[in-house]
Amino acid sequence: MSLLEGKIAVVTGGSSGIGLATATRFVEQGAYVFIAGRRQAEIDKAVAEIGDNVTGVKVDISKLDDLDRLYEIVAKKGKIDVLFAGAAFVEKTMTAAATPEHFDKTFNTNARGTYFTVQKALPYLNDGASIILVAAAGKNKGLPGRSAYSATKAAIRSFARTWTSELKDRGIRTNVLSPGAVDTPMFDSQFPSGEGAAEARKQIVAMTPLARLAYPDEIACAALFLASDLSSYVAGIDLPVDGGLTAV
Repeated sequence: MSLLEGKIAVVTGGSSGIGLATATRFVEQGAYVFIAGRRQAEIDKAVAEIGDNVTGVKVDISKLDDLDRLYEIVAKKGKIDVLFAGAAFVEKTMTAAATPEHFDKTFNTNARGTYFTVQKALPYLNDGASIILVAAAGKNKGLPGRSAYSATKAAIRSFARTWTSELKDRGIRTNVLSPGAVDTPMFDSQFPSGEGAAEARKQIVAMTPLARLAYPDEIACAALFLASDLSSYVAGIDLPVDGGLTAV
């Protein structure tokens, strides 16, 4: 039997990169998946790519009305077994140059948005559900230009600890995935002009014991483990999928 046969999953940030790879894996393993993203064209493309057993919903997780609408749509299908909270905003900015707008957008999406993605899902989750939060290896590193972003990812790690305690009576497991650098559109978006991208990749490869960026599906495979009964006794962990970056 497939690992997620008959399950309902919600994947935020599901229209590209890690989220799309995860949604694809979940569908392949028998789940019906709702993918949420901010851009309709990307959502439509992702739905067409996955094919069956998927619904796309336009959602900005920093807008609480959008989250309410998402879960109302999902509820027509049934209760949620897996919630993959992967939507995020990243903008490389040195602290001296950061604006209040940069800070607020980063925190409103990554920390506040993830918090309410989970809070508003709680009435719609089955007991025994799996919540997977996406942090980043950078929360444990002092990477220049990542002060606000890394802080939001550290907050996500903290959320998982608390929710593991708060939701234990419902048997709901909350775990964190912390990818290193992944070859996705989000990585490239940090270099809109293309300038600096090659040097950044070179630096990351030099820092990473496995000497390369991750493929999105490698993160998706780790998400599948946390989503399925293979991890039935795993709760509250931070799982690095970073090629050894934070281990040495």
